[in-house]
Amino acid sequence: MNWLENILGDDWTITPAGGSTGEAYYAHSERRRLFLKRNSSPFLAVLSAEGIVPKLVWTKRMENGDVITAQEWLDGRELSPEEMQHPRVAKLLSKIHHSSELLDMLMRIGKRPIKPEDILYDLKSNVRINEEIATQLEIHKAMKHLEKMLPVIQLYKQVVCHCDMNHNNWLLSSDGRLYLIDWDNAKVADPAMDIGMILYWYIPEHDWDDWLSRYGGDRENHLVDRMYWYLIAQSVSYIIWHNEREEIKKAAQRLQELKRLLHRVTARWKD
Repeated sequence: MNWLENILGDDWTITPAGGSTGEAYYAHSERRRLFLKRNSSPFLAVLSAEGIVPKLVWTKRMENGDVITAQEWLDGRELSPEEMQHPRVAKLLSKIHHSSELLDMLMRIGKRPIKPEDILYDLKSNVRINEEIATQLEIHKAMKHLEKMLPVIQLYKQVVCHCDMNHNNWLLSSDGRLYLIDWDNAKVADPAMDIGMILYWYIPEHDWDDWLSRYGGDRENHLVDRMYWYLIAQSVSYIIWHNEREEIKKAAQRLQELKRLLHRVTARWKD
């Protein structure tokens, strides 16, 4: 952390902020508190300007080319799973999905739309080279469903998607402002990718229409089919990921979740 001390000076206390990258830090002095990150996306400036993440205070480029960003370090907390049902979550996600500024910036920094046919191609390739996964009945059923539904999934407008709707990524500040943080995996994709994660994991199915109304949408254009398509694709991807790392227990948990997803889809088609 010497490089951070060189930037900030001696009167700052710096501690690691955790996270998978190990590139985030908290810093505080008598005057101010900051959240620092190395090599954040240039996308962060637009997110800050739109009020979607805590305010970007400054950006500095190091001699080695690394870019350091400093954001306000806010008092606040993560949303609970139950709080994900609050109308403000739907409204903020709608703002993100309908923002032309966010979409323009993400495209300018080189993000290209994620096509469902590319997702399916990659999954097929990964399943083929993993014999243990390829022989599992649920994986076979999942891949058949993804193949069958692909023509329904392909033709919809793509937007900026956060791609990780876990309640841990929703921050409520002590003064009542709501933010969506941790944008490292953002993609240009079908909004059903984000919507499906929230509805499936946090919203009772009998409340889906109310949630969609707050979001500003409805079930038209095969929305629910698209949601389940991306949820199933993500589930298969997680199973492959854990299996490659020999995380047997986690892979088994993901397989059980895939079973539940496939059951929901089968029941839906029977209705």
